[in-house]
Order: sequence, then C-alpha cells, then structure tokens
Amino acid sequence: MYWYEDEVKRLERECSYTGHEPDVIFYGSSSIRLWDQLHDDFAGLKVVNLGFGGSTLAACVWFFERIMMHYEPKALVVYAGDNDLGDGRNPEEIFIFFQHLMVKAAARYGDRIPCYFVSLKPSSSRWHMADSFRYTNNLIESEIIKLSGNWTFIDVFKKMLDKSGHPQKELYAQDELHLSREGYLLWKEVIRHAIG
Repeated sequence: MYWYEDEVKRLERECSYTGHEPDVIFYGSSSIRLWDQLHDDFAGLKVVNLGFGGSTLAACVWFFERIMMHYEPKALVVYAGDNDLGDGRNPEEIFIFFQHLMVKAAARYGDRIPCYFVSLKPSSSRWHMADSFRYTNNLIESEIIKLSGNWTFIDVFKKMLDKSGHPQKELYAQDELHLSREGYLLWKEVIRHAIG
C-alpha cells in the first residue's frame, strides 16, 4: 500500500483547511477524486472530497483511520472496488473488503451517521468483466439489505446502461473508464436522491 502514501499524505494535509465537520464525505477511488465540480453539484451541503487516485477498496479500508481521523461528517458516501477487479481480484475478495469497511466505519462513527455505497459502475474499458461487476454489486447490496443497518446501496450500474444494455458512451471520458461531465451529472442526480 506504500504507493498510495503521497496521496494519503495530501489528504491528511488538506484536512487542516477543509474543516472537520462536513455534511458529507465522499471517499474512494479516482472516480471520486476526479469529481472536480463536487462542491457545485452538491451546493447547499458542505462536502469534502477524500478520493485518492487509483485506490482500491482494499486501500480504502487500509487507510480509513488515517484519512477519517479528524472528520466528524453527517454522512459518508463511498465508491471503490472497480480497481480491485481491474487488478485481478475476485468478487468474493471485494465483498470481504466491503465487510471490513463496514467494521472500520462502525468503529469510527458507530451507527450515528448514514453510510452509502455507490455500486461499481459499468465501463467499456472493463466490459469484459461485466458479470464480475454485477456479481460484486449483488453481494454488497444483499449484505446491506440483510443487515438493514445504517448503510444504503446506491445503484448507478443500471442507470449508466443504454437500451441495448451497454455503457452509455457519453457518460465516460476518452479512456472509457473514468466519467465525463455527463457521467458526473447522472451520479449527482442519483446520489442526491439517495441521500436526501
């Protein structure tokens, strides 16, 4: 995990001027980090972007205490897991990382804040793994429903598909992996609706 150190240290430094009591923390991989208009998209809410590039769900678990140490948010939104599959991990491993994340969040915040897991997104660059993405999403959503605690599953996967069941090209950047502005506007709408 040492290759994330520079990014994690950046987040630790930024804590000193972002404030300690945001309404919502957005945490996860580059799909969060690259959300340049996050503050505008969630105007009226004090949001903090704690995404770090290339991160896996495993890395989000590993660094959770360090990154969250000084924050007391009213809600937590997480997107990660996409890169774990891209790195060759299987859905069951990612599901276990998610369980670990729930434990870490409970240890830090108890059940006093709502937590949201944004489903793994479909993308053309990883479409050959679409079944693994669907299965991972299903494992995590089923766990959240079964536990009926303070976690909510936010499904962006289905909303990002076209009528033929493939990723909508306009929602993605040129690399066909990261989101375009249109993609972020869709995420904004879906997440806003979920968090109220």
